[in-house]
Amino acid sequence: MCGEYIYIHERKEWPEFKWDQAKLAPLLAEVRHLQGRLLGRMEALGFQLREEATLQTLTQDVIKTSEIEGEKLDAAQVRSSLASIREYYRLRL
Repeated sequence: MCGEYIYIHERKEWPEFKWDQAKLAPLLAEVRHLQGRLLGRMEALGFQLREEATLQTLTQDVIKTSEIEGEKLDAAQVRSSLASIREYYRLRL
């Protein structure tokens, strides 16, 4: 597949696909471990860098999700919208 990804809903088996739990479980455990290490490192970054990393992650999540629906969103606009929403709720708390 080398760079080309197929979304899960594009597979012919969708939505009745099967997986091998014995193969998948160790991979998920490793990802969860690495996720915990990443979160630990983010704690050491300080509030501002942590906020920036979160905003960047949310921006990419929104962009990738929209791609599934066949839409291409402008990253700068998405980022601006997310930052505005974050600031709105920060002021309310």
